[in-house]
Amino acid sequence: MIELIKQPWHWAVAGAIIGLTVPTLLLIGNKKFGISSSLRHICAMCLPANIPFFKYDWKKEIWNLFFVVGVLLGGIIATQFLSNPDTIVIADSTKASLSALGITDFSNLMPSDLFSVENIFTLKGLFFFVIGGFLVGFGTRYAGGCTSGHAIMGLSTLQMPSLIATCCFMAGGFFSANILLPLILKLF
Repeated sequence: MIELIKQPWHWAVAGAIIGLTVPTLLLIGNKKFGISSSLRHICAMCLPANIPFFKYDWKKEIWNLFFVVGVLLGGIIATQFLSNPDTIVIADSTKASLSALGITDFSNLMPSDLFSVENIFTLKGLFFFVIGGFLVGFGTRYAGGCTSGHAIMGLSTLQMPSLIATCCFMAGGFFSANILLPLILKLF
């Protein structure tokens, strides 16, 4: 059984499981799927300040916090005990494109040329971790939710704002990967 779990699965398996979470959450208790709201729930739980944004009954959303903890624990378990020992397969054309940008380490899921402890306190780290993290957080708040909330839950319930947000997420991702990333990497 463990060997079956360790093997790469077809993308449709994960897609079907993620897709089934939407009707399950709606049927169980009219709950909305999303990850970014969990930070608000944690702040409402931990901050005793009199901030109106955090004054609501966060206990009704405790399931969301359990979900986020489950995602974290699942990632830890998968990394420690279920990782696939085979080398990561990356297309030669992708390797060539990334090598032209100075990314040469393809041994992990995240290239250590960008995502390593050594890069945290560099100008490159400032751009990728601090400014990038701020932009993701700002965009999530500005859009009224994250990619999982809009693209999975919002689109499946036919919400027009989620369609607009998902189109903007995709356009921003294409622009960032094809225009901004090469420009930033050439600076460093």
